[in-house]
Amino acid sequence: MKIDVVSIFPEIIRCLSEFSIVKRARDKGLVDINALDLREFTDDRHRTVDDAPYGGGAGMVMKPEPFFLAVDHLLQQGPADEIIVLSPAGKSFDQKAAEKLACCQRLIFLCGHYEGIDQRVADHLATMELSIGDYVLTGGELAAMVVVDSVTRLLPGAVGNQQSLAQESFCQGLLEYPQYTRPPVFRGHEVPQVLLSGNHQEIANWRRRMAEERTKRRRPDLVEDEL
Repeated sequence: MKIDVVSIFPEIIRCLSEFSIVKRARDKGLVDINALDLREFTDDRHRTVDDAPYGGGAGMVMKPEPFFLAVDHLLQQGPADEIIVLSPAGKSFDQKAAEKLACCQRLIFLCGHYEGIDQRVADHLATMELSIGDYVLTGGELAAMVVVDSVTRLLPGAVGNQQSLAQESFCQGLLEYPQYTRPPVFRGHEVPQVLLSGNHQEIANWRRRMAEERTKRRRPDLVEDEL
């Protein structure tokens, strides 16, 4: 998979691509992550990427021209499956969206700042708007890397044990069951005896029951969505 991230702070993308599963996936050649400086696609000596909003109001709005030129440049290298704007107004990103994006060959992410990006970018350039939650970040870089991390770890070979992906939260519409490791007793707190029993069927039943109970208690909306 090839991923391009357009940003005025490409250093953030490069830095966050140097750790954990994303780095291992890059080292294996499973994903190629390219950070592109939006300011390279400006035509004034100040490398201006923003301007005052039409209609007045606080803050600045990112101009459309640099984004269109940056994407034109990227598409000269080949087509993209999705061109994604990170925005609080976007569709909520979830595990199903991650699985869908993991099937793509190339993704382009557009990162905004200030009061956001000129709406014409979302309407006439991007193919998708995504939000990672009901809150506002300083810029789109962290949101982009949340999506990149979630997608990258789904690529075959990115995670050492592929079976672990099928048991994670949201993969089966449930939160993951509680996990424990050694020692069996710590400061008087014991690991559930069923996990020490060696009975794999009982362990599987316990984990399923715990996942269902945890989901009903903490995320009842997930259970309602399945009904």
